[in-house]
Amino acid sequence: MAFMVKSMVGGQLKNLTGGLGGGEEKPEGEKSEAAAAGMTREEFEEYQRQLVEEKMERDASFAQKKAERATVRTHFREKYRLPKNELDDTQIQLAGDDVELPKELAKMIEEDNEEEEEKDSVIGHLANIQNMDLDQLKGKAQATLEELKQTAEKCSIM
Repeated sequence: MAFMVKSMVGGQLKNLTGGLGGGEEKPEGEKSEAAAAGMTREEFEEYQRQLVEEKMERDASFAQKKAERATVRTHFREKYRLPKNELDDTQIQLAGDDVELPKELAKMIEEDNEEEEEKDSVIGHLANIQNMDLDQLKGKAQATLEELKQTAEKCSIM
């Protein structure tokens, strides 16, 4: 008898409450990712495609930055005659060998080259000699030229 009452009253209660604890609905874990995010399947697929494209762009940008840094390191290794690093060469090749030095660094290198050329000149070598005052030497040279001009003006032959 208890069984009969339970089945009659239990069935009526389930209909009345809308099956709150019923087993007909999908459990939360079985919902699709799109439904969980509140999107349709097409919107979700578009969203996933955009995520993949953005990741590829970030990866390409990251690889480019790594190659630029490797280029800088390679430049300084060549300048100071240090041994090459194969990892840097690999990073540059992965970026497609179209990597250039950053503009700021290229400008600094150009300035360094100009300074080195100036140091390699005769005046640069004279400036490197210790205990030699370049301004004093320049003054003496100008004074000597003035004396020669004055002597040439006083010359009666000319």
